[in-house]
Amino acid sequence: MKKLCAGIAAFLSCAMLPTAALAAADAHGEQSTQPATEINLLADGDVEAGQAKAAPCAACHGPDGNGVAPQWPKLAGQHADYLFAQLQAFKAGTRNNPVMMGMAAPLSEQDMRDLAAYYASQEVRGGSADESLVELGERIWRGGNAETGVSACAGCHGPAGRGNGPAQYPHLAGQYAQYVQDQLQKYRNGERGEGARGAMMQDVASRLSEEEARAVASFIEGLH
Repeated sequence: MKKLCAGIAAFLSCAMLPTAALAAADAHGEQSTQPATEINLLADGDVEAGQAKAAPCAACHGPDGNGVAPQWPKLAGQHADYLFAQLQAFKAGTRNNPVMMGMAAPLSEQDMRDLAAYYASQEVRGGSADESLVELGERIWRGGNAETGVSACAGCHGPAGRGNGPAQYPHLAGQYAQYVQDQLQKYRNGERGEGARGAMMQDVASRLSEEEARAVASFIEGLH
């Protein structure tokens, strides 16, 4: 565990963090001046086919992937590589969610690629952060908590929360705060943790206080 934490710290020490003013603007729902990263579409995923195949998913994730309730994730704008990997994990049972495991079970690999391409092509609609939580949420997102060994979220997910598709770090900006909190709790309880990145998230989540988790989740929803 010490080696893992040291490796995370070394990686995060190289992250370029923006100013607090930009962070506060993002969290309050204002438009970020950061350039948008190119959507990473799987080369053999068909957006039009994916849209047709996404009809059963709309009940929870909305017709354009922006969700219908805060307990279910927004999929719009998510990296296609990440979405594809999560569908594979649900189908294989390595990520445990009874509903999604059932939904993924009949999907072919091409179905997954098409769905991933479709949702990645959609634009996520951001939310807004709780004003009372912005300061703490920004602090954790940008710099972590050195006293408790919490790594900065921006180190892996990017200063503007756009993630890194090829590296399998998901786009988080605009995601529902409740969903983010729920996932942090699952990592903390060991209910999630697939692969090396999952192990990293388990370590980070276990070091977050309840207040920090609530604040950073709210901050994420406000990032645009």
